Amino acid sequence: MPPSPAVSGPAAPPASPLPEAVAAALKRDGAGLVAAVVQQYDSNEVLMLGWMDDEALYRTMTTGRVTFYSRSRQEYWRKGDTSGHVQWVKSVAMDCDGDALLVRVDQVGAACHTGTRTCFDGRALDVVEG
Repeated sequence: MPPSPAVSGPAAPPASPLPEAVAAALKRDGAGLVAAVVQQYDSNEVLMLGWMDDEALYRTMTTGRVTFYSRSRQEYWRKGDTSGHVQWVKSVAMDCDGDALLVRVDQVGAACHTGTRTCFDGRALDVVEG
């Protein structure tokens, strides 16, 4: 009688390239992503929101350029590679809950894919001011 095949459990998740303390502190969504708010470092202007997984955050922290994970294309993209509108990293911070990142950059050109300086230009909603 041939030996029975070994039963294995689910595959272990890939090891994070991030420092252990950073990886442990991050609270990712169901897809393994964390929201990354991008802000101009010298004016505090909020430019855009992107999504990062551990690899995108690692690339951002170690290359000097911002890398995101595209939820729609399911691939990495480095801001400015096709448009020339590069984001040079100045700092990265994690919020108190570990579920959001603040990436302060020096933005070259438009931050938004529509060609506007920020993804929020001309998109204000009517609100009751308090």
